[in-house]
Amino acid sequence: MEEMEIITVAVSGEDKPGVTAALTSILAKHEANILDIGQANLHHALSLAIIFETKAGKSGDILKDLLFKATELGVIIRFTPIGREQYSGWVNLQGKNRFIITVLGRQLSAGQISKVADIILSKKLNIEGIKRLTGRVPIEMKSRPNRSCIEFSIRGNIEEPSEMKKEFMDLSSEYGIDIAFQEESMYRRMRRLICFDMDSTLIQTEVIDELAERAGVGDEVKAITEAAMRGELDFSESFKKRVSLLKGLDESVMKEIAENLPITEGMVRLIRILKKSGYKIAILSGGFTYFGNYLKDKYGFDYVYANELEIVNGKLTGNYVGDIVDGKRKAELLRLLSQVEKVDLKQTVAVGDGANDLPMLSIAGLGIAFHAKPKVKANAKQSLSTVGLDGILYFLGFKDSMMEGDY
Repeated sequence: MEEMEIITVAVSGEDKPGVTAALTSILAKHEANILDIGQANLHHALSLAIIFETKAGKSGDILKDLLFKATELGVIIRFTPIGREQYSGWVNLQGKNRFIITVLGRQLSAGQISKVADIILSKKLNIEGIKRLTGRVPIEMKSRPNRSCIEFSIRGNIEEPSEMKKEFMDLSSEYGIDIAFQEESMYRRMRRLICFDMDSTLIQTEVIDELAERAGVGDEVKAITEAAMRGELDFSESFKKRVSLLKGLDESVMKEIAENLPITEGMVRLIRILKKSGYKIAILSGGFTYFGNYLKDKYGFDYVYANELEIVNGKLTGNYVGDIVDGKRKAELLRLLSQVEKVDLKQTVAVGDGANDLPMLSIAGLGIAFHAKPKVKANAKQSLSTVGLDGILYFLGFKDSMMEGDY
Protein backbone atom coordinates (compact mmCIF):
# COMPACT_ATOMS: atom_id res chain seq x y z
CA MET A 1 0.00 0.00 0.00
CA GLU A 2 1.37 3.39 -1.01
CA GLU A 3 2.48 5.54 1.93
CA MET A 4 0.36 8.65 2.56
CA GLU A 5 0.81 11.87 4.55
CA ILE A 6 -2.00 13.57 6.51
CA ILE A 7 -1.81 17.32 7.14
CA THR A 8 -4.08 19.84 8.86
CA VAL A 9 -4.37 23.29 7.30
CA ALA A 10 -5.61 26.09 9.60
CA VAL A 11 -6.54 29.42 8.03
CA SER A 12 -7.49 32.64 9.84
CA GLY A 13 -7.91 36.26 8.90
CA GLU A 14 -10.46 38.58 7.35
CA ASP A 15 -13.38 36.74 5.79
CA LYS A 16 -13.65 37.48 2.08
CA PRO A 17 -15.20 35.70 -0.92
CA GLY A 18 -13.09 33.08 -2.64
CA VAL A 19 -10.75 31.90 0.13
CA THR A 20 -12.19 28.40 0.40
CA ALA A 21 -12.53 28.05 -3.37
CA ALA A 22 -8.92 29.12 -3.98
CA LEU A 23 -7.38 26.79 -1.40
CA THR A 24 -9.45 23.73 -2.27
CA SER A 25 -8.69 24.22 -5.97
CA ILE A 26 -4.98 23.90 -5.15
CA LEU A 27 -5.64 20.64 -3.34
CA ALA A 28 -7.64 19.44 -6.33
CA LYS A 29 -4.83 20.35 -8.74
CA HIS A 30 -2.43 18.19 -6.72
CA GLU A 31 -5.01 15.37 -6.41
CA ALA A 32 -5.02 15.60 -2.61
CA ASN A 33 -7.92 13.93 -0.80
CA ILE A 34 -9.85 16.12 1.66
CA LEU A 35 -10.61 14.05 4.77
CA ASP A 36 -12.43 16.78 6.71
CA ILE A 37 -13.27 20.47 6.38
CA GLY A 38 -14.91 23.03 8.62
CA GLN A 39 -15.41 26.78 8.52
CA ALA A 40 -16.78 29.46 10.87
CA ASN A 41 -17.22 33.20 10.45
CA LEU A 42 -17.71 35.69 13.26
CA HIS A 43 -18.03 39.39 12.39
CA HIS A 44 -15.94 39.05 9.21
CA ALA A 45 -13.27 36.95 10.99
CA LEU A 46 -12.57 33.69 9.17
CA SER A 47 -11.60 30.38 10.74
CA LEU A 48 -11.14 27.55 8.23
CA ALA A 49 -9.64 24.11 8.80
CA ILE A 50 -8.93 21.38 6.25
CA ILE A 51 -7.46 17.94 6.83
CA PHE A 52 -6.10 16.37 3.66
CA GLU A 53 -4.01 13.36 2.68
CA THR A 54 -1.57 13.07 -0.17
CA LYS A 55 1.09 10.67 -1.42
CA ALA A 56 4.31 10.78 0.56
CA GLY A 57 6.77 13.26 -0.94
CA LYS A 58 4.13 15.42 -2.65
CA SER A 59 3.20 17.57 0.33
CA GLY A 60 6.04 20.08 -0.19
CA ASP A 61 4.65 21.41 -3.48
CA ILE A 62 1.13 21.54 -2.04
CA LEU A 63 2.16 23.49 1.06
CA LYS A 64 4.23 25.92 -1.06
CA ASP A 65 1.26 26.66 -3.34
CA LEU A 66 -1.10 27.03 -0.37
CA LEU A 67 1.30 29.43 1.36
CA PHE A 68 1.68 31.61 -1.75
CA LYS A 69 -2.08 31.74 -2.24
CA ALA A 70 -2.70 32.60 1.43
CA THR A 71 -0.21 35.47 1.18
CA GLU A 72 -1.95 36.71 -1.96
CA LEU A 73 -5.33 36.56 -0.18
CA GLY A 74 -4.05 38.26 2.97
CA VAL A 75 -4.82 35.42 5.38
CA ILE A 76 -2.68 33.51 7.87
CA ILE A 77 -2.11 29.81 7.19
CA ARG A 78 -0.56 27.12 9.42
CA PHE A 79 0.26 23.47 8.68
CA THR A 80 0.35 20.56 11.15
CA PRO A 81 1.23 16.97 10.17
CA ILE A 82 -0.91 14.22 11.77
CA GLY A 83 0.14 10.63 12.35
CA ARG A 84 -2.09 7.90 10.96
CA GLU A 85 -2.75 6.41 14.39
CA GLN A 86 -3.61 9.83 15.79
CA TYR A 87 -6.01 10.48 12.93
CA SER A 88 -7.63 7.03 13.23
CA GLY A 89 -8.16 7.54 16.95
CA TRP A 90 -9.83 10.89 16.30
CA VAL A 91 -12.10 9.35 13.65
CA ASN A 92 -13.16 6.56 16.01
CA LEU A 93 -14.30 9.14 18.55
CA GLN A 94 -16.61 10.90 16.13
CA GLY A 95 -20.26 10.52 17.12
CA LYS A 96 -19.34 9.18 20.57
CA ASN A 97 -19.59 10.96 23.92
CA ARG A 98 -20.92 14.14 22.40
CA PHE A 99 -23.13 16.54 24.33
CA ILE A 100 -24.92 19.83 23.79
CA ILE A 101 -25.06 22.52 26.47
CA THR A 102 -27.58 25.29 25.81
CA VAL A 103 -27.24 28.46 27.89
CA LEU A 104 -30.24 30.81 27.85
CA GLY A 105 -31.19 34.01 29.65
CA ARG A 106 -32.65 37.46 29.20
CA GLN A 107 -29.03 38.54 28.75
CA LEU A 108 -25.79 36.60 28.96
CA SER A 109 -22.70 38.19 30.47
CA ALA A 110 -19.06 37.21 30.12
CA GLY A 111 -19.15 36.14 33.77
CA GLN A 112 -22.05 33.74 33.23
CA ILE A 113 -20.48 32.19 30.15
CA SER A 114 -17.13 31.81 31.91
CA LYS A 115 -18.78 29.95 34.81
CA VAL A 116 -20.31 27.46 32.37
CA ALA A 117 -16.93 27.06 30.66
CA ASP A 118 -15.29 26.49 34.07
CA ILE A 119 -17.61 23.55 34.79
CA ILE A 120 -16.88 22.08 31.36
CA LEU A 121 -13.15 22.41 32.03
CA SER A 122 -13.44 20.89 35.53
CA LYS A 123 -14.97 17.75 33.97
CA LYS A 124 -12.06 17.56 31.48
CA LEU A 125 -14.43 17.98 28.54
CA ASN A 126 -13.42 19.54 25.24
CA ILE A 127 -15.42 22.35 23.64
CA GLU A 128 -15.61 21.56 19.93
CA GLY A 129 -17.88 24.39 18.88
CA ILE A 130 -19.86 27.38 20.15
CA LYS A 131 -22.67 29.02 18.23
CA ARG A 132 -25.18 31.72 18.97
CA LEU A 133 -28.82 30.69 18.53
CA THR A 134 -30.36 34.11 19.12
CA GLY A 135 -29.85 37.05 16.77
CA ARG A 136 -26.82 39.34 16.92
CA VAL A 137 -26.89 42.03 19.61
CA PRO A 138 -27.33 45.57 18.22
CA ILE A 139 -25.43 48.56 19.66
CA GLU A 140 -28.58 50.48 20.63
CA MET A 141 -29.82 49.33 24.04
CA LYS A 142 -33.48 49.96 23.18
CA SER A 143 -33.19 47.65 20.18
CA ARG A 144 -31.65 44.74 22.04
CA PRO A 145 -33.67 41.48 22.19
CA ASN A 146 -35.03 40.27 25.53
CA ARG A 147 -33.18 36.96 25.37
CA SER A 148 -29.77 35.59 24.56
CA CYS A 149 -28.79 31.97 23.87
CA ILE A 150 -25.58 30.18 22.97
CA GLU A 151 -24.95 26.50 22.36
CA PHE A 152 -21.77 24.59 23.29
CA SER A 153 -20.90 21.37 21.48
CA ILE A 154 -18.66 19.31 23.77
CA ARG A 155 -16.99 15.91 23.78
CA GLY A 156 -15.58 13.64 26.46
CA ASN A 157 -16.37 11.06 29.11
CA ILE A 158 -18.71 12.15 31.90
CA GLU A 159 -18.40 9.85 34.88
CA GLU A 160 -21.17 11.43 36.97
CA PRO A 161 -23.80 13.15 34.76
CA SER A 162 -26.03 13.80 37.80
CA GLU A 163 -23.19 15.69 39.51
CA MET A 164 -22.66 17.85 36.43
CA LYS A 165 -26.40 18.50 36.19
CA LYS A 166 -26.47 19.63 39.84
CA GLU A 167 -23.57 22.02 39.23
CA PHE A 168 -25.45 23.51 36.28
CA MET A 169 -28.65 23.80 38.36
CA ASP A 170 -26.78 25.58 41.16
CA LEU A 171 -25.21 27.90 38.60
CA SER A 172 -28.62 28.55 37.03
CA SER A 173 -30.12 29.53 40.39
CA GLU A 174 -27.20 31.77 41.35
CA TYR A 175 -26.86 33.59 38.04
CA GLY A 176 -30.45 33.64 36.74
CA ILE A 177 -29.84 31.63 33.56
CA ASP A 178 -31.12 28.34 32.16
CA ILE A 179 -28.70 25.57 31.21
CA ALA A 180 -29.87 22.52 29.26
CA PHE A 181 -27.52 19.55 29.11
CA GLN A 182 -28.36 16.95 26.42
CA GLU A 183 -26.63 14.03 24.81
CA GLU A 184 -26.07 14.69 21.12
CA SER A 185 -27.87 12.10 19.01
CA MET A 186 -30.09 11.78 15.98
CA TYR A 187 -33.10 11.84 18.32
CA ARG A 188 -32.23 15.33 19.55
CA ARG A 189 -32.51 16.56 15.99
CA MET A 190 -35.67 14.58 15.18
CA ARG A 191 -38.21 15.46 17.87
CA ARG A 192 -41.73 14.96 16.51
CA LEU A 193 -44.25 14.96 19.40
CA ILE A 194 -44.51 17.54 22.20
CA CYS A 195 -46.92 17.28 25.13
CA PHE A 196 -47.80 20.18 27.41
CA ASP A 197 -49.36 20.53 30.79
CA MET A 198 -51.95 23.31 30.59
CA ASP A 199 -52.41 25.19 33.87
CA SER A 200 -49.40 27.34 34.84
CA THR A 201 -47.66 26.14 31.67
CA LEU A 202 -49.63 27.10 28.55
CA ILE A 203 -51.69 29.52 30.62
CA GLN A 204 -50.60 31.63 33.59
CA THR A 205 -53.24 30.43 36.01
CA GLU A 206 -54.74 27.34 37.60
CA VAL A 207 -58.25 27.21 36.14
CA ILE A 208 -59.61 25.31 39.12
CA ASP A 209 -58.57 28.25 41.29
CA GLU A 210 -60.44 30.62 38.94
CA LEU A 211 -63.56 28.47 39.20
CA ALA A 212 -63.21 28.33 42.97
CA GLU A 213 -63.04 32.12 43.20
CA ARG A 214 -66.38 32.35 41.38
CA ALA A 215 -67.80 29.69 43.70
CA GLY A 216 -66.65 31.57 46.81
CA VAL A 217 -64.16 28.91 47.94
CA GLY A 218 -61.03 30.41 46.42
CA ASP A 219 -58.65 30.38 49.38
CA GLU A 220 -59.54 26.82 50.35
CA VAL A 221 -59.07 25.41 46.86
CA LYS A 222 -55.93 27.43 46.14
CA ALA A 223 -54.21 26.06 49.25
CA ILE A 224 -55.01 22.50 48.16
CA THR A 225 -53.80 23.21 44.60
CA GLU A 226 -50.46 24.61 45.74
CA ALA A 227 -49.84 21.68 48.09
CA ALA A 228 -50.64 19.21 45.29
CA MET A 229 -48.33 20.95 42.79
CA ARG A 230 -45.51 20.86 45.34
CA GLY A 231 -46.05 17.13 45.68
CA GLU A 232 -47.24 17.35 49.29
CA LEU A 233 -50.67 15.84 48.52
CA ASP A 234 -51.77 12.96 46.32
CA PHE A 235 -53.04 14.56 43.12
CA SER A 236 -56.14 12.38 42.69
CA GLU A 237 -57.35 12.90 46.23
CA SER A 238 -56.70 16.63 46.06
CA PHE A 239 -58.51 16.77 42.71
CA LYS A 240 -61.65 15.10 44.10
CA LYS A 241 -61.64 17.39 47.12
CA ARG A 242 -61.31 20.55 45.01
CA VAL A 243 -63.94 19.54 42.44
CA SER A 244 -66.45 18.77 45.19
CA LEU A 245 -66.15 22.36 46.41
CA LEU A 246 -67.33 23.65 42.99
CA LYS A 247 -70.81 22.16 43.40
CA GLY A 248 -73.55 24.52 42.25
CA LEU A 249 -71.37 26.79 40.08
CA ASP A 250 -73.12 27.94 36.90
CA GLU A 251 -71.76 26.52 33.61
CA SER A 252 -71.66 30.00 32.02
CA VAL A 253 -68.74 30.90 34.29
CA MET A 254 -66.54 28.46 32.35
CA LYS A 255 -67.11 30.33 29.10
CA GLU A 256 -66.19 33.64 30.72
CA ILE A 257 -62.96 32.23 32.16
CA ALA A 258 -61.99 30.53 28.88
CA GLU A 259 -62.33 33.74 26.90
CA ASN A 260 -60.01 35.56 29.31
CA LEU A 261 -57.30 32.96 29.90
CA PRO A 262 -53.88 34.62 30.48
CA ILE A 263 -51.69 33.04 27.80
CA THR A 264 -48.08 32.38 28.80
CA GLU A 265 -45.37 34.53 27.18
CA GLY A 266 -44.08 32.95 23.99
CA MET A 267 -46.80 30.28 23.73
CA VAL A 268 -48.38 31.54 20.51
CA ARG A 269 -45.02 31.85 18.73
CA LEU A 270 -43.88 28.45 19.99
CA ILE A 271 -46.99 26.62 18.79
CA ARG A 272 -46.93 28.37 15.40
CA ILE A 273 -43.30 27.41 14.75
CA LEU A 274 -43.74 23.84 16.00
CA LYS A 275 -46.73 23.34 13.69
CA LYS A 276 -44.83 24.78 10.73
CA SER A 277 -42.00 22.37 11.55
CA GLY A 278 -44.28 19.33 11.50
CA TYR A 279 -44.63 18.61 15.21
CA LYS A 280 -47.71 16.96 16.66
CA ILE A 281 -48.78 18.88 19.76
CA ALA A 282 -50.85 17.64 22.70
CA ILE A 283 -52.32 19.00 25.91
CA LEU A 284 -52.13 16.48 28.77
CA SER A 285 -53.72 18.25 31.68
CA GLY A 286 -54.91 17.62 35.20
CA GLY A 287 -57.25 20.53 34.50
CA PHE A 288 -60.45 20.41 32.49
CA THR A 289 -61.34 19.47 28.91
CA TYR A 290 -63.52 22.57 28.46
CA PHE A 291 -60.49 24.84 28.62
CA GLY A 292 -58.16 22.44 26.80
CA ASN A 293 -60.58 22.26 23.89
CA TYR A 294 -60.86 26.05 23.86
CA LEU A 295 -57.07 26.28 23.39
CA LYS A 296 -57.14 23.45 20.85
CA ASP A 297 -59.70 25.24 18.68
CA LYS A 298 -57.98 28.61 18.95
CA TYR A 299 -54.33 27.62 18.52
CA GLY A 300 -54.45 24.31 16.65
CA PHE A 301 -53.35 21.68 19.17
CA ASP A 302 -53.71 18.15 17.82
CA TYR A 303 -54.79 16.36 21.00
CA VAL A 304 -56.41 17.24 24.33
CA TYR A 305 -56.66 14.89 27.31
CA ALA A 306 -57.95 16.38 30.55
CA ASN A 307 -60.69 15.92 33.14
CA GLU A 308 -64.41 16.22 32.39
CA LEU A 309 -66.58 18.09 34.89
CA GLU A 310 -70.07 16.72 35.40
CA ILE A 311 -72.77 19.28 34.57
CA VAL A 312 -76.50 18.81 35.20
CA ASN A 313 -79.10 21.44 34.34
CA GLY A 314 -76.37 24.00 33.66
CA LYS A 315 -74.72 23.55 37.05
CA LEU A 316 -71.53 21.82 38.19
CA THR A 317 -72.44 18.86 40.39
CA GLY A 318 -69.13 18.66 42.26
CA ASN A 319 -68.34 15.40 40.46
CA TYR A 320 -66.32 14.45 37.39
CA VAL A 321 -66.81 12.01 34.52
CA GLY A 322 -64.32 9.25 33.63
CA ASP A 323 -60.80 8.60 34.91
CA ILE A 324 -58.71 11.32 36.50
CA VAL A 325 -55.78 12.55 34.40
CA ASP A 326 -53.09 12.41 37.09
CA GLY A 327 -49.34 12.04 36.77
CA LYS A 328 -49.45 8.33 35.99
CA ARG A 329 -52.15 8.86 33.36
CA LYS A 330 -50.14 11.65 31.69
CA ALA A 331 -47.20 9.28 31.25
CA GLU A 332 -49.51 6.60 29.85
CA LEU A 333 -50.99 9.10 27.38
CA LEU A 334 -47.52 10.20 26.26
CA ARG A 335 -46.63 6.57 25.51
CA LEU A 336 -49.95 6.07 23.70
CA LEU A 337 -49.55 9.17 21.54
CA SER A 338 -46.00 8.19 20.59
CA GLN A 339 -47.38 4.86 19.37
CA VAL A 340 -50.25 6.53 17.51
CA GLU A 341 -47.85 8.97 15.82
CA LYS A 342 -45.31 6.17 15.23
CA VAL A 343 -42.42 7.97 16.91
CA ASP A 344 -39.84 6.67 19.37
CA LEU A 345 -40.19 7.94 22.95
CA LYS A 346 -36.77 9.53 22.48
CA GLN A 347 -38.37 11.76 19.86
CA THR A 348 -40.91 13.15 22.34
CA VAL A 349 -40.87 16.30 24.45
CA ALA A 350 -42.88 16.91 27.63
CA VAL A 351 -43.32 20.28 29.34
CA GLY A 352 -44.91 20.95 32.72
CA ASP A 353 -44.56 22.74 36.03
CA GLY A 354 -46.07 20.51 38.73
CA ALA A 355 -45.21 17.35 40.62
CA ASN A 356 -47.93 15.51 38.67
CA ASP A 357 -45.94 16.24 35.48
CA LEU A 358 -42.81 14.41 36.65
CA PRO A 359 -43.84 10.96 35.34
CA MET A 360 -44.22 12.24 31.76
CA LEU A 361 -41.14 14.47 32.05
CA SER A 362 -39.08 11.46 33.12
CA ILE A 363 -40.01 9.21 30.18
CA ALA A 364 -39.94 11.82 27.39
CA GLY A 365 -36.82 12.15 25.27
CA LEU A 366 -36.66 15.76 26.47
CA GLY A 367 -38.49 16.60 29.70
CA ILE A 368 -38.64 20.32 30.56
CA ALA A 369 -39.76 21.74 33.91
CA PHE A 370 -41.20 25.15 32.99
CA HIS A 371 -41.09 27.87 35.67
CA ALA A 372 -41.51 24.94 37.99
CA LYS A 373 -41.57 24.26 41.70
CA PRO A 374 -38.18 23.37 43.29
CA LYS A 375 -38.98 19.66 43.63
CA VAL A 376 -39.95 19.46 39.96
CA LYS A 377 -36.82 21.31 38.76
CA ALA A 378 -34.62 19.04 40.87
CA ASN A 379 -36.09 15.88 39.34
CA ALA A 380 -36.63 16.95 35.72
CA LYS A 381 -34.05 16.43 32.97
CA GLN A 382 -34.08 20.11 32.01
CA SER A 383 -35.66 23.30 33.29
CA LEU A 384 -36.63 26.66 31.80
CA SER A 385 -37.26 29.57 34.15
CA THR A 386 -35.82 32.79 32.71
CA VAL A 387 -37.86 33.35 29.53
CA GLY A 388 -41.20 32.42 27.99
CA LEU A 389 -42.32 29.14 26.45
CA ASP A 390 -40.67 29.86 23.12
CA GLY A 391 -37.34 29.41 24.90
CA ILE A 392 -38.03 25.70 24.33
CA LEU A 393 -37.17 26.27 20.67
CA TYR A 394 -33.51 26.81 21.58
CA PHE A 395 -33.41 23.57 23.56
CA LEU A 396 -34.63 21.91 20.35
CA GLY A 397 -31.75 23.48 18.41
CA PHE A 398 -33.68 26.18 16.53
CA LYS A 399 -31.85 29.40 15.64
CA ASP A 400 -33.51 32.79 15.31
CA SER A 401 -32.23 32.96 11.73
CA MET A 402 -34.36 29.88 10.97
CA MET A 403 -37.46 31.57 12.37
CA GLU A 404 -37.40 35.00 10.75
CA GLY A 405 -40.91 36.40 10.45
CA ASP A 406 -42.16 34.29 13.36
CA TYR A 407 -41.60 36.75 16.22
